[in-house]
Amino acid sequence: MSVDGNWNITMSTPMGERNATLTLTSAGGTLSGTQAADGNSGEIFDGSVNGNDVTWKISITNPMPLTLTFTGSVSGDSMSGEMGIGPMGSFPFNGTRA
Repeated sequence: MSVDGNWNITMSTPMGERNATLTLTSAGGTLSGTQAADGNSGEIFDGSVNGNDVTWKISITNPMPLTLTFTGSVSGDSMSGEMGIGPMGSFPFNGTRA
């Protein structure tokens, strides 16, 4: 299953639901792309793809400087998994292909 393309994701966070867009490209086992939310965009890093499983990280500055770690799986035009927020724990996210 290809993860390549554009995605709309919704993250459940301590501050309520947050929406973001993803543009992903896979090459071999490496995942790259950009993630944007609330008018801010950044390059993802440490991304990988293994079958239907995906992982990536993004550094954010709003509402505070954090690195978010996403771990999930792709099934057709859906994606779901967990978003780790360091010491604050993990929270679910889900997405659909745009």
